[in-house]
Amino acid sequence: QVQLVESGGGLVQPGGSLRLSCAASGFSLDRYAIGWFRQDPGKEREGVACISIRDDSSYYADSAKGRFTISRDNSKNTVYLQMNSLKPEDTGVYYCAADQLFTVQAMCGIPLPPGMDYWGKGTLVTISS
Repeated sequence: QVQLVESGGGLVQPGGSLRLSCAASGFSLDRYAIGWFRQDPGKEREGVACISIRDDSSYYADSAKGRFTISRDNSKNTVYLQMNSLKPEDTGVYYCAADQLFTVQAMCGIPLPPGMDYWGKGTLVTISS
């Protein structure tokens, strides 16, 4: 069964850290670009960080630069998002997605491109004191 499964969300105080995981099954990530996206209630889903397994390029939204790091573990077929110095505005449901054709700039761009190959179901991140 082809799927992406996110994990690692939770409630963290401002200034804290979280590491999200996106585990792929049923397909290999090594031919895909993988992205992390955040969605707040009533708002559009937006790209946070994207990485291409094909050429190891990465792209970060301005809000994520300097605080978030996207990485991969090919042996585990998993992509991670390390989030540090978290702020209340980082709160949202975080989804990962995979696509064989998009560049990281396109994948994380605005507006979000339609037709991603695979989406996970999301993990909730809440930053609050």
